[in-house]
Amino acid sequence: MKRITLLIVLLCMHVIMLMAQSKKPNILIILADDLGWGDLGYLGGTIKTPVIDQLAKDGIRLNRFYTAAVCSPTRAGLMTGRYPDRFGLRETVIPPWSKFGVNTDETFLPEYLAKAGYKNRAIIGKWHLGHASLKYHPLHRGFTHFYGHLNGAIDYFTHKREGELDWHNDFNSSYDEGYATDLLADEAVKRIRQYSQEENPFFMYLAFNAPHGPFQAKEEGLLKPRGEDDLKKQTYAAMVRSLDGNIGKVLETLKTLNIEDNTIVLFFSDNGYAPDSPGSSGELKGSKFTEWEGGVRAPAIIKWPAKLKGGKTMEQVTGYVDVLPTLLDIAGITEAPENPLDGISIYPVLNGSKSGIQRNFYLGEGALVNSNWKLIEAGNNNSIMKLQTDVLFNISRDIGERKDLKDTETTIYKDLKTKLETYNSIKSSKQVPPYGQGRKGFVAPKEWGVKE
Repeated sequence: MKRITLLIVLLCMHVIMLMAQSKKPNILIILADDLGWGDLGYLGGTIKTPVIDQLAKDGIRLNRFYTAAVCSPTRAGLMTGRYPDRFGLRETVIPPWSKFGVNTDETFLPEYLAKAGYKNRAIIGKWHLGHASLKYHPLHRGFTHFYGHLNGAIDYFTHKREGELDWHNDFNSSYDEGYATDLLADEAVKRIRQYSQEENPFFMYLAFNAPHGPFQAKEEGLLKPRGEDDLKKQTYAAMVRSLDGNIGKVLETLKTLNIEDNTIVLFFSDNGYAPDSPGSSGELKGSKFTEWEGGVRAPAIIKWPAKLKGGKTMEQVTGYVDVLPTLLDIAGITEAPENPLDGISIYPVLNGSKSGIQRNFYLGEGALVNSNWKLIEAGNNNSIMKLQTDVLFNISRDIGERKDLKDTETTIYKDLKTKLETYNSIKSSKQVPPYGQGRKGFVAPKEWGVKE
């Protein structure tokens, strides 16, 4: 009788373990804003980032993770799994005075996840994908909760942009006081605690605005500066340290609630450091606004203890448009999307069932990269790059993009030029206007309330 009882107990435990393993994971995407490759300790930076460094040690370091060269396009590609060129958003962001928003016929990531049983789908932080109409609002794009700001470059203390409060809790203005990075982390912790009490898995998109300008830090976070230049550097470093510490609060909450093992944590930056900031691209060339590696190759880490073996570096070429198809693959969503995806699922590489996937990744503005080679065309890209002629790099060996090989590797050069034609031909019937268009005489709506 005792043996039978023991057998039943063991079988029950086995069933419980199988059920736990088969439960869909919680998903937490943590996005930094203008964080440079060289701003993190694990990539050789001088700013102390112990939390992100530990995440890199425990998780999988995505060493070849690419984004767009500027913010709104990356966020749009993340939400849709499609290159932002397809809906007219590649060269610039959506400024406060613009009525542009990502087309509503594009399906966003939380809309897909809703079909997979993700009841709670929160965006906490910076939106930047359209604010002039309710149809562009996060709560009309698949999210069930929104806390944060619609525009970019808000004041970290007053939470204002263009003189008006841009801080929201769902459709309402929020008058919460405090440093923006702290408030976003606190809200994330609050919601994780709430969502963890339910049976359904949750999805959270935690989009910090740090360390994007304006460069503002809490007084207690500053070291002792010696001069004006040093003050800017110290402010930026304090912003990065605050980001790191607040990510730590969120990750510690997962651990405290015993949901760390079955929560996917994906961390990355939306592009490289801004050229007007004291940030760093480290060993990479270039910055935000360029298709050099320093502008589009982002620090990125993924961790999922229940399914993915951490403590390693992955060299698979991947990036922002792959996030959606990878998560849909993991969530078991097999329904074909209405709009064909540009991204691919890299889950087979993450879990070790494939050693790699050969593919070309479009960086926009006449730039293409694959596992070995990178081509940047002259004339298509931002003038800040000052390219007089095309350049070809063996990027697997020349991470700093120092030696142009187009004149010696002519076959590869011609092949990539041909492939680029397809991507460069992508056009949209609607384009975001140039950044300054409509700025003169613009008056922000009261507390950035969206009514139409």
